[in-house]
Amino acid sequence: MLQPTLFPSSESAAHILCLGAHCDDIEIGCGGTLLHLLESNTQISITWVVFTSNEARRAEAEEGARLFTKGAKNLDLRIFDLRDGFLPYAGTEVKERFEEVKASIDTPDLIFTHYRHDLHQDHRKISELTWNTFRNHLIFEYEIPKWDGDIGVPNTFMPLSEAICDRKVAHLQEAYNSQQKKKWFTDDLFSSLMRIRGMECNARNRFAEAFYTRKLILNPSLGSEL
Repeated sequence: MLQPTLFPSSESAAHILCLGAHCDDIEIGCGGTLLHLLESNTQISITWVVFTSNEARRAEAEEGARLFTKGAKNLDLRIFDLRDGFLPYAGTEVKERFEEVKASIDTPDLIFTHYRHDLHQDHRKISELTWNTFRNHLIFEYEIPKWDGDIGVPNTFMPLSEAICDRKVAHLQEAYNSQQKKKWFTDDLFSSLMRIRGMECNARNRFAEAFYTRKLILNPSLGSEL
C-alpha cells in the first residue's frame, strides 16, 4: 500500500492550522498526530484556534496547547470567548473570527478541523466555516467521541506508537482537570478509539488516529508542471 509522506523531509518548514470549537477538541481529535509530527519535524509552526471558552476553560486550553506543541518552531494561540453550544446561532461572529485568522496568518500546509457530520452543533459549524473560509487547502476532519454515537467510517489514518498514545492521554488528563468528572473523559476511552483505528489501518504499532479527507490533490513528480 502506498504511504505518502505528509511533509517532504524532517526539516521541511510547514504551517499547521488547528481549529476547535471547544477547549479540548483539538487535543482529543488530533493530539496524537500533532505529537507525532512534531517529534519528526522541528520546523513546524502551529496556529491553534479555539472558539468557545470561559475563564477556567481558557486556562486549561492554554495548558493543553502548551503540552501538545512542545517542539514546535512557533505557536500562535488564539482562544475566543464565544458561548459554548451556541455557535450556529452566532454565525456572523464565528465567521468574523475565521476571517480574522485567515487574514493574519501564512497559508497553512495542513488544517485540522471537525468532522462535517459530527452531531454536535458547534462542531458542525466550525467544519462548515473551515471549508467556507479555506477553499484551496489540505483539510483533515477529526473525530470526537461523545454520547451521540456519531463515530463513522474515516478514510485517512495516522499510525501512532503506543508511547505517543500514552503521552496524548496523559496530557489530556493533566491539562483538563475540570473534565475528569465526566464519565466519558477516561484513559480507556481515548486509547480504545485509537486502538480501533489502528486495527482498521493495520498499523504496525496497533494504534492510530483517523480523519476524513473530502478532497486530496496529488502532485506526482512527472517532469513537468501539471
